[in-house]
Amino acid sequence: MDEVIRVYGASWCPDCSRAKRFLGDQRISFEWHDIEVDPDGVRIVQERNDGNDIIPTIIFPDGSHLSEPSNEELAEKIGLERIAMMHVYDLIIVGGGPAGLTTSIYAARENLQTLVIDSKGLGGQAGVTERLDNYPGFPEGIGGAELADRIVQQARRYGVEMLQAVSVRSISSDGEEVDVETATGDHYHARSALIATGSSYRMTGAPGEDDLIGSGIHFCATCDGPFYRGANQLVVLGGGNSGLEEGLFLTQFVDKVTIVQRSDRLTASKLLQDKVMMTPTMEVLLNHEVVEFRPKDDGSGKLGAVALRNRDTGDTVELHPAGAFVFIGLDPNTGFVKGSVDLDERGLILTDMGLQTSVPGVFAAGDVRSGSTKQLASAVGEGAAAAIGIRMYLEKLDAKPMHMM
Repeated sequence: MDEVIRVYGASWCPDCSRAKRFLGDQRISFEWHDIEVDPDGVRIVQERNDGNDIIPTIIFPDGSHLSEPSNEELAEKIGLERIAMMHVYDLIIVGGGPAGLTTSIYAARENLQTLVIDSKGLGGQAGVTERLDNYPGFPEGIGGAELADRIVQQARRYGVEMLQAVSVRSISSDGEEVDVETATGDHYHARSALIATGSSYRMTGAPGEDDLIGSGIHFCATCDGPFYRGANQLVVLGGGNSGLEEGLFLTQFVDKVTIVQRSDRLTASKLLQDKVMMTPTMEVLLNHEVVEFRPKDDGSGKLGAVALRNRDTGDTVELHPAGAFVFIGLDPNTGFVKGSVDLDERGLILTDMGLQTSVPGVFAAGDVRSGSTKQLASAVGEGAAAAIGIRMYLEKLDAKPMHMM
């Protein structure tokens, strides 16, 4: 039996980097196996995942394994303590993406005891984005993971406490104190809180989708695109900025990338649309929607076909790509506050001009907030604005006369 944890993955895989970083942060030793240079790596990964290429695959000394685990699952498996140093803070931030981390930096610089609680890896979606070319100050662009790491380091420099791999179950307030309950059953109290939990990728809901996730259906081109190097065709579902950006990225691996869009026009920026139209290995199908994902007939469990319906004529067409990548929007991570704070019809958090929610002392910023632009630069800006709103709220709270006993 091995006495060390073995991590199987690839250098281009953001989730692999996250898992390695998480283990490293906890000072847990492990062996790294790059499946692109380790001849047995792919075989071991497939043996552990019923023939599927799912990375990272992490094998533990007891012989068990986890495939593409979240930080929370890793923490549970290795028995990490997930309890903060204190139970009372000035500010608790739920979500460790750019918005939440920016707020934490501003707050900590004003000597507010600040705790960040994140259910995944610090850095949010920015941390798993291959490259950011439109963030000010980086004329040559910057890798998403590198930028996220820089923001985290800056927050730590100011003494922000960060609790990773912990989900928040609920947030409540009595008007003077906010109670934050975690999935571990712990309660933390603060004079104010910020919700900055961002969004998650939306699924199509078409028959066959659930069974084929990781076996031909993916939600991250950077993570899984290299698996298809040399393939004939990939399909990208979604004609927005994300769909076209990821589609362009995928062209380096395959002969052809087909963009499928439900509506009669692409919704991405004109610059991206022009890039796609000038790329000979890309095609666009408008007015088509997925009606079914079908597995191959060979019993491999891999994606075999994507059935599409023309929304104008009702005719169906069947594509046979090596894989399908879904980029049809995001759903806000607000399930834990439904019934506690006011949400709009899409489940996004409603705030006032100062970014305060309907609950006193609870603020919201970034992708999770109704009216946000879903851009990194604006998320950072909202994080700063939320910090100012929180400071003003706490100043008013401190100015209240004390109740006589």
